[in-house]
Amino acid sequence: MPHQHRLSPSADGPGQPEPVSADALKRAMAHFASGVTVVTSRFEQVAHAMTANAFCSVSLDPPLVLVCVAKRARFHPAVLGAGRWAVSILADDQQHLARHFAISGRDLLTQFDRVGHTPAPFSGSPLLTGALAWMDCETQATHDAGDHTIVVGTVLWADEESSLRAPLTYYQGTYNDAY
Repeated sequence: MPHQHRLSPSADGPGQPEPVSADALKRAMAHFASGVTVVTSRFEQVAHAMTANAFCSVSLDPPLVLVCVAKRARFHPAVLGAGRWAVSILADDQQHLARHFAISGRDLLTQFDRVGHTPAPFSGSPLLTGALAWMDCETQATHDAGDHTIVVGTVLWADEESSLRAPLTYYQGTYNDAY
């Protein structure tokens, strides 16, 4: 049986729901499996990156994708300032990369030293070697969304690997390398 949310009394009729807590939302969203990406940008001559599972396709015509970026993240000013960014969709054997680029405060200047990558054709942002697919994007719009910014990008270039490896997924707070 689902948990019931209490209603606040209202003089105008039925009560209004109380706001959902961040913990309740996190617990509910943990049941939604998502793919795992690393989003990168090159800003002021420095490569920036973050692991993201809040990423999706928006439109095929024009080709648009979006990523949600926490406003408190170091990546936030970099991706907004650069205006162009890239996405690497991770394979099931790349959990170590997802974890690496999720670490807060890692050294910006050395974060790609032991990570195979090539520059994206338009943004110059790092594309991770061995990913399942890659996209090079240009920011088309940003939208304020609470403690995040939704960054919508026009896909300027896309490619995929030819093998049929499985994707890395994120479910109930852990990476799943098999499904």
